[in-house]
Amino acid sequence: MLTINPKDVSVPVIHHYLQGAVAPRPIAFASTVDKDGNVNLSPFSFFNLFGTKPPTLIFSPNRRVRDATNKHTLENVQEVDEVVINMVDYTMVEQMSLASCEYPKGTNEFVKAGFTEVPSQLVKPPRVGESKAVFECKVKQIISLGEEGGAANLIICEVILAHFSEDILDENGRIDQRKTDWVARMGGDWYARASGDALFEIPKPSTQRGIGVDSIPDFIKTNPLFTGNELGRLGNIEKLPEVEEIERFKNENWEEDFIQLAKKMLVEGKVKDAWLALLAMEG
Repeated sequence: MLTINPKDVSVPVIHHYLQGAVAPRPIAFASTVDKDGNVNLSPFSFFNLFGTKPPTLIFSPNRRVRDATNKHTLENVQEVDEVVINMVDYTMVEQMSLASCEYPKGTNEFVKAGFTEVPSQLVKPPRVGESKAVFECKVKQIISLGEEGGAANLIICEVILAHFSEDILDENGRIDQRKTDWVARMGGDWYARASGDALFEIPKPSTQRGIGVDSIPDFIKTNPLFTGNELGRLGNIEKLPEVEEIERFKNENWEEDFIQLAKKMLVEGKVKDAWLALLAMEG
């Protein structure tokens, strides 16, 4: 493996590796205002959700790598402690990218990038009308982690009002991931699109403990036909099937290739049936 000590390389070099590996990263498309009411709109991919009680988002307008100067977003929230975080989907990604240009202070990127300003209800900065999920936030704390280029400025925000477009909701008013088309940042000029075949489900571990990969019999665990992901799914079962179930399954499927049947069942999320096939093979 390539091993890098951040102290031994330049900031642009470690910046490249960090952004290329810690990815994809969601995008905080942040709208702010300065003390004179001038609007700024800028995207930041050093961003995520960090709590739900209270609902907490954190993003970081890092100091510019080339000259260690601060970005207008940071200056604005230091003057007016409010921000609107607008989520970015594929329909607006090119406009979002345009808004990232370093326009002179006082420039309204809503206008430059062709976005619609929508008045917020509880904070001064406007919302992006084209965004499908929007969070009006109060800035609770700003933490500076350095004075050099690339240093982080963590902006800790509490969500005080949230807005969601109805076209990404299901019949119960919950977000349907299949109706979303979020984009995320990778390294360099690359983005990721979370939609279509890129979406997949993994059952969450239940409230009971899974048996774990260490409890899987060696004849399965050491079989090169099974991937780490498949072993992880097998290890997520709470208990193995009973002997009577295994015998019944074996008698009903005696003509099957049990290995291939188990792999098929894992793909379909039928973990217990996969176990029945594997244990029937052992018998």
